Amino acid sequence: MGGFFGITSKQDCMAEVFFGTDYHSHLGTRRGGMAAFDPEIGLQRKIHNIENAPFRTKFEHIFEEMQGTAGIGCISDSEPQPLLIRSNLGTYAICMIGRINNAEELIDQYLSFSGGHFDAKTGGRVNGVELLAALIDQKSSFAEGIRFAQKSIDGTASILILQEDGNLIAARDRMGRLPVTIGKREDGYAVSFESFAYEKLGYVFEKELGPGEIVSMSPEGLTQLRAPGEQKRICSFLWSYYGYPTSTYEGVNVEAMRYRNGAILARNDTVQAQQEIDYVGGVPDSGTPHAIGYANESGRHFARAFIKYTPTWARSFMPPTQVDREKIAKMKQIPVKELIQDKNLLFVDDSIVRGTQLRETVEFLYENGAKSVHMRSACPPIMFGCKYLNFSRATSDLELIARRTILELEGEEGFRHLEEYCDGSTQRGQRMRAAICEKFHFSSLEFQSLEGVIQAIGLPECELCTYCWNGKE
Repeated sequence: MGGFFGITSKQDCMAEVFFGTDYHSHLGTRRGGMAAFDPEIGLQRKIHNIENAPFRTKFEHIFEEMQGTAGIGCISDSEPQPLLIRSNLGTYAICMIGRINNAEELIDQYLSFSGGHFDAKTGGRVNGVELLAALIDQKSSFAEGIRFAQKSIDGTASILILQEDGNLIAARDRMGRLPVTIGKREDGYAVSFESFAYEKLGYVFEKELGPGEIVSMSPEGLTQLRAPGEQKRICSFLWSYYGYPTSTYEGVNVEAMRYRNGAILARNDTVQAQQEIDYVGGVPDSGTPHAIGYANESGRHFARAFIKYTPTWARSFMPPTQVDREKIAKMKQIPVKELIQDKNLLFVDDSIVRGTQLRETVEFLYENGAKSVHMRSACPPIMFGCKYLNFSRATSDLELIARRTILELEGEEGFRHLEEYCDGSTQRGQRMRAAICEKFHFSSLEFQSLEGVIQAIGLPECELCTYCWNGKE
């Protein structure tokens, strides 16, 4: 995944761009970058690797290195960015969030007529942001170029551009799968993936861009360059997993949605084992609010049977290899033995994707004396790897625990019955849940229904992307 943040102001804004970008650190762990415009210096840019140290520590000296009245920052799980580009549209800094599935096709197409070139990485790969800029630069204006690029890209591209005059251009992706919001203050504007990032800096909500909408911002005002499209498919996983609790998307707060989601999950939980539960808890951190909603609705006591030690290991997915991620995830789990020993525990996780770390968690609970461990997923079984965003490290559908289990149970024939497997009331659904329980030593397992997630979000189903659950685009 990734996130971006930008400001155009009447005064130096580097500190605020730093803090605003840092507030997106939960969205990526690989690259962090900032670009700034100063009337005397012009455009400046810094990029750092943040795989082994957070954005804040890598950029703590940025105020000594850069200055400006406008700036953008990006946290990325993929490409180093922002990039500085010089083209027919002028010199500008650009960053994006999303993914380009047809990159090789677009590169070959561009090279076939342009006579140009790309800076290639090891193996010949091209930075997707540079490819995006090449597409934009084929047109005579940023608005035309962005629209052309978004129509050409198979995938998703939300874009933030810092021009050489200090103005910002922001574009939400064509189907509105990701949020882009604008904040206003008397000295300028801020643009952000996460709405709370600019609110903490004293900006007030101005507008949320619609799907495909493009705007230009200067300290004096905001101009719409392209009106929003009619179709919207915002990612449902924003609320279930990777959105920050204090953020609001399309008028729906993340934390409040998770409470509602957990309550709906509890109301619909027909597994009789829940009657034996001593404590309900969340798999920290994003599973916790779902669990609070579940506990409140079910009348069971909420408890944190283990705590994640985060002062030095803020994110369990920080290391690049799965072995290291599992090791650090286990080291971070500190038990509260009085809440585990001889207890029947029910945990709610935000989702069950591959299940690797969840297996470690359950073993850890049994090692510390748990009598039984029941598991609930706050979203339906994930049946399809996301082709629009990069929120999961899964590179194949068969890495997904639900898909892999179905293959083991029924072979490829089972893939024709995915809807049945999602439904816990069907024979196939019960077999899949029983098989996963056996793999991970769960005492019972249930998933939230698709209808439950949609109800908890509260937006029309036609405005939500649910591809990872039902394969519908």
